Amino acid sequence: MFDKNNNIAYKALQELQKESDKTDGIYPYMDRLSNMLDNDNSYIRTRGLTLIAYNAKWDKDYKIDEIIDKYLKHITDIKPITARQCIKLLPIIAKDKPELRNDILSALHKANVCIYDDSMQPLVYKDIQKALKEIQKL
Repeated sequence: MFDKNNNIAYKALQELQKESDKTDGIYPYMDRLSNMLDNDNSYIRTRGLTLIAYNAKWDKDYKIDEIIDKYLKHITDIKPITARQCIKLLPIIAKDKPELRNDILSALHKANVCIYDDSMQPLVYKDIQKALKEIQKL
């Protein structure tokens, strides 16, 4: 997950995602995943965001509830690619953690895409609209 070679780290992420789909084996590492959200490396932040979302269904200790504000800050991550990944993952959290839906919807509505270059703004905006639609269907 922290390998300097992003291909290796990405393969590890894929394996951990598969595991998270099937079992709660990754869930005990939620604190470590949460710490990844503060990393200077956007790839590591994205990996943390992804695995937290994929473990929402196992969150019996309300770990995500404790860090949701920190998670939602990445809707407008300094790196638009990380922001887009975060936004695309939010419907997963909203589905598995219905008590967080209002927080998620509110953060999406308040997101200011003007911080991004003109080329990225419409993409991030579209992602937000899609996530809002998916969450409202739940």
